[in-house]
Amino acid sequence: MKTKIDIGIDEKSRIEIANGLSRLLADTYTLYLKTHNFHWNVTGPMFQTLHTMFEGQYNELALAVDEVAERIRALGVKAPGTYTEFSRLSSIKETQGDLNAQQMIAELVAGQEAVVRTARSIFPVVDESNDQPTADLLTRRMEAHEKTAWMLRSMLE
Repeated sequence: MKTKIDIGIDEKSRIEIANGLSRLLADTYTLYLKTHNFHWNVTGPMFQTLHTMFEGQYNELALAVDEVAERIRALGVKAPGTYTEFSRLSSIKETQGDLNAQQMIAELVAGQEAVVRTARSIFPVVDESNDQPTADLLTRRMEAHEKTAWMLRSMLE
């Protein structure tokens, strides 16, 4: 038996918000995997700095994945949780081949910025639905990704 959800957001809007959050979850998980890959495989004179930095970033992303998925569930929708679903939903593509440290940083800047764009794209329905918990989540995620993109970008200059 499915219990009716009555949190002040109509079902159509809840589903639309959850679908947007599912794209955000897929982007976040894909970026997590890419960052973890680069943590393992970075080489060169900046190895120690980047290895440590990437570890901090993928740990932060791991926590974010859980928070986004739990918000989807709170809205009464099943969170995607397979590589197939993430691949279909994500705007971030997997990296192929061996990259040098500078290329890895550039890939991660692009990934961080993609997550921000995805989060920002959900705001119209969130605002229209008066969904403050999701708005708060999106704002915190955008702030984290914009800051990380800035820090990574500064390493390319």
